[in-house]
Amino acid sequence: MRTQLEKARAFRALHERPGVFVVPNPWDAGTAKLLASLGFEALATTSLGFASTLGRVDGTNAVSRSEVLDNCRMIAGATDLPVSADLENCYADAPAAAAETIRLAAEAGVVGGSIEDATGDSRQPIYDFALAVERVHAAVAMARALPFSFTLTARAENFLHGRPDLDDTIRRLQAFERAGADVLYAPGLRELATVRTVVASLKKPVNVLMSTLDPALTVRHLGEAGVKRISVGSALARLGLAAFLRGARALKDQGSFAWASEAVSSRELTHVFRE
Repeated sequence: MRTQLEKARAFRALHERPGVFVVPNPWDAGTAKLLASLGFEALATTSLGFASTLGRVDGTNAVSRSEVLDNCRMIAGATDLPVSADLENCYADAPAAAAETIRLAAEAGVVGGSIEDATGDSRQPIYDFALAVERVHAAVAMARALPFSFTLTARAENFLHGRPDLDDTIRRLQAFERAGADVLYAPGLRELATVRTVVASLKKPVNVLMSTLDPALTVRHLGEAGVKRISVGSALARLGLAAFLRGARALKDQGSFAWASEAVSSRELTHVFRE
């Protein structure tokens, strides 16, 4: 098993080499091992995917920081791959308290993580600009104090919270970049042209969430747009749940077992999980 330092170096190298790469999003140790068996080079956790395993809605008010950190520890320890964590708003409003979550995530074994400017409060869903930037500054300082190169991603959440203001989103990302974030991320973008505009406005690597874009787009399309890293968020988790519901509904409504022919074989799972 690679050390955390080795994983951190490998993750940083993916951002520094030419071209685009994909970080799929497992939600437990089993899905992490399955993704690793397919040859992916890094993984990222998913807050919605994990919340679904607990039967809860996504969000900082539904899943505790300690539960998320336990999930990070499980996924980080499941494979040799570097893992970046979805840390929501880092479970605190105050910059110093948010930065503490970065330290705890590193202790849990991940080598990267995100801080976002969404508050978790529907009455005021996005932090004021100055506070958002101060929070990133604090997270960067904590990341730099760690004994390895923690890759910090700063997220501007406007498009996921009913504020499709591209100018403000870019302003925030540029400020997060100046604050020292390693990767910039504006989840919820829906047009490739918008992605190009965001990438062109920044100097550091950009992560794009594919699940809100046209599914006809490919890794090649996003790479040509200048994207460095692609994640799918909760899409794989929701795909798995969709298959579960299709089978369960067919069983309940039709008394049908035809869905069982599409199930992964126990032999394939045993082959992956035994390694």
